[in-house]
Amino acid sequence: MQAINNALPQPARAIAPKTGNQGPGRKRKFQLGSMLKNKEIQTAVASGVLMLSAWGISHWSYWLSIVLYILSYTLGGWSKAREGIETLVKERDLDVNLLMIAASLGAAAIGYWNEGAMLIFIFALSGALESYTNERSSKDISELMALKPETALRLTGKDMETVNIEELVPGDLLLVKPGELIPADGLVTRGVSAVNQASITGESVPVDKTAGDEVYAGTLNGEGVLYVEVTKNTEETLFAKIIRLVEEAQTEVPDSQRFIKRFESVYARIVVGVTLLLIAGAPLLLGWSWQQAFYKAMVFLVVASPCALVSSIMPAVLSTISNRARKGILFKGGAHVENMALTSVVAFDKTGTLTVGAPLITDWVTAEGYDADEVLSTAAAIEAFSMHPLARAVVKKASEQLLTLPEAVNVQSLTGWGMEGEVQGTRWQIGRTDILDRVENTVQWRELRSQFEAEGKTVSVILHEGQVAALMAMRDELRPQAPEAVQRLRSMGVRVVMLTGDRYETAAVIAAQAGVDQVYAGLTPEDKVNHVKSLREHYGHVVMVGDGVNDAPALGAATVGLGMGMNGSGAALEVADVVLMNDGIEEIAPTIALARRAQRIIKQNMIFAITVILLLISGNFLENIALPFGVVGHEGSTLLVILNGLRLLRS
Repeated sequence: MQAINNALPQPARAIAPKTGNQGPGRKRKFQLGSMLKNKEIQTAVASGVLMLSAWGISHWSYWLSIVLYILSYTLGGWSKAREGIETLVKERDLDVNLLMIAASLGAAAIGYWNEGAMLIFIFALSGALESYTNERSSKDISELMALKPETALRLTGKDMETVNIEELVPGDLLLVKPGELIPADGLVTRGVSAVNQASITGESVPVDKTAGDEVYAGTLNGEGVLYVEVTKNTEETLFAKIIRLVEEAQTEVPDSQRFIKRFESVYARIVVGVTLLLIAGAPLLLGWSWQQAFYKAMVFLVVASPCALVSSIMPAVLSTISNRARKGILFKGGAHVENMALTSVVAFDKTGTLTVGAPLITDWVTAEGYDADEVLSTAAAIEAFSMHPLARAVVKKASEQLLTLPEAVNVQSLTGWGMEGEVQGTRWQIGRTDILDRVENTVQWRELRSQFEAEGKTVSVILHEGQVAALMAMRDELRPQAPEAVQRLRSMGVRVVMLTGDRYETAAVIAAQAGVDQVYAGLTPEDKVNHVKSLREHYGHVVMVGDGVNDAPALGAATVGLGMGMNGSGAALEVADVVLMNDGIEEIAPTIALARRAQRIIKQNMIFAITVILLLISGNFLENIALPFGVVGHEGSTLLVILNGLRLLRS
């Protein structure tokens, strides 16, 4: 008994019971009302209201309706006209913005004010919604920066000074107090503490650090004091590297966006060129009157306007987004629906994604002569004073078994090892099993520990008056819905892999339970990015699912980054393109299926819209169709493709 007592670290301080809420917690909700606060959307809606008002009073006050139409044109078209002119002036190129404004003004020029205003309104509203979703998809790293330590306590001889982290250089000695963020990458020279480095490595439980161990900037020190020697400049820390990786991921532009941009330019040039040719050349080459040439040019400009093409995409995309929102899945932009439909690989992080993110006791072995329930209740009484994840697992186990906890007194934190206290006048300790390596007559317990660790479990020992009373093994358990979620993905032809910073033994057990195709373990954030890029090269489009700061670079590097909304870090949610607001990974497969259906509907819409445009253009030249017929055909096709897209709402 004395050998064990001598091997234990000295008590750091007495622990008072914790009461109330131990953390503020943050509830993340998607506020639909925030969309209405978007000024561009408000302007588009106001343009539509003015259009309807002008149409309503046109029968009894023509000039007042014209005034309202002008206001509608100005409100709805000003922003798009400015964008089109800027593109024309700065890039010397034409885009659909300018074409739509010209088509609307052309309709007004020959007396069809309402048709022109409707074109303006539809285009302005779709553009406003696109801008809003693009803003939401911005890969902002503000949450990452919020985790960045700004100052450090540097030791200079016998004195201490507070300095900015930018002033730190390799060789500096830092003092890191309990509960503080570690300001730089370095090596521990003195002290023992448990460090929560999930934000960097993704490990599910805090890691005990002592002299000679490496620590990372941005990780959270536990209850011990650490002396850390800086080994890297601020710009070279792993934390800074994560930020750079996220920033690099932001610069990637989807191929579909580049294609649409090129298409807009070519389409606008052709339509404008044909319109000008009709106005200027038809009277000279075909002998048309100027009035006839201008009329046909305006009909062409209206029927060739791409409202139906634009509406082929947005209603279907927005319906998909709305449908998924009801299931707790938030798309930050319409482009991610298309990318989700192309998914060939889904890469899961382990901790907090495939697993619940909190360790649970899987094995409990009680020494001869001890009652299991009595030992568990005693351990829980002492661990109730600690907020360590392993301690919470013990308390939860006792609660599930409806055990009554005895009174624990003189509870102490044994820094870097565990807890101790007195129950019914006897001394109990709960902590790391390395104590077994320093005392005799514990061979059987060491063998049992090795067996549990080989299974990927974290092991703790419970001592009573210096004797081993029990050994317990814990593991972060698989989410109940994970196997079905993985199986549904595989049945759709999607390959499923796991990328994690945890040990291979732990990851392999979870991977086998979940049924994933392949597992990569022991990865740094940079390793995860490299694996995502490799998967994209070999298989195509990759969806990365993660919840931690360490997952943020990989989320950005994937075709679609999918973040866990309930317990995910703020940085991961900012970087993610799609957020599972209720952490429902079972909805990933249905979301991919719906996105694929949306792409089929979009293709149907585009083929239909292009066909109608070609027929109307042909009719304008071959059959001399009237402008009202062209407007009806154009707006009718627009309405049909919108209704077809809205079918996705009820899927």
